[in-house]
Amino acid sequence: MEMAESFWRNRSLIFQLTKREVLGRYRGSVAGLGWSLLHPIVMLTIYTFVFSMVFRAKWPGLDDRQSTADFALVLFVGMIVHGIFAECINRAPSLILSNVNYVKKVVFPLEILPCVAMGSAVFHGTISVVVMLSAQLLLHATLPWTAILFPFVLVPLLCATLGTAWFLSALGVYVRDIVQMTGIVTTILLFVSPVFFPVSAVPPEFQPWLKLNPLTFVIEAGRNALIFGHVFDWVGWLWYLIGSLAIAWAGFWWFQKTRRGFADVI
Repeated sequence: MEMAESFWRNRSLIFQLTKREVLGRYRGSVAGLGWSLLHPIVMLTIYTFVFSMVFRAKWPGLDDRQSTADFALVLFVGMIVHGIFAECINRAPSLILSNVNYVKKVVFPLEILPCVAMGSAVFHGTISVVVMLSAQLLLHATLPWTAILFPFVLVPLLCATLGTAWFLSALGVYVRDIVQMTGIVTTILLFVSPVFFPVSAVPPEFQPWLKLNPLTFVIEAGRNALIFGHVFDWVGWLWYLIGSLAIAWAGFWWFQKTRRGFADVI
């Protein structure tokens, strides 16, 4: 209950800090907030050229008439999901260390810092989804109605990511090596997640192991919703949500348990 109450109690502060972080990232640049739109457009263009024009890659499951951009669109969904997860996890261990001035203030709710990082990642992920859907609309002149389900697909991932961010942000205060390790882990997850390939392309004996990856279900369900027009597995989603809420609770509990020593260590 405290986890939910803290979020609700500080919702206005979370929004303001998220807005400040998003705007602060582009402060002083010529394009300003336009970089948040330009970046996914450039990346989608590069993916289209490299994987479709250079490697001539075809996505298993799509018909033979798939265009050079179809592979890039399917790939881009996986990159968006992984990007949201990786941005939060990579920043988590240094959140407290980079906001030492807040640690000294007893009244400041430190537990919202991972929420702010999550809000920034979701904002940029949303821009990328808009770019991807716009490209799909230009390519096929239609969008699947299941695209409206994509936010629901992300909910379990956001809960699990937030719980992990709470855990890592607290642990990063005491173990500084965590900052270096998270980048390696998220890079490994990029290649062992179904970002560049579908689960069906993996040999059957390895598929159960791949499904243990927390990103697998979300990437596959996201593609079904945004690209293929299929409703995702609600039963699997519900189990994933229950597990994600447990991870969020455990991460929040760990953060609140260890925050008392932050000021002494820093």
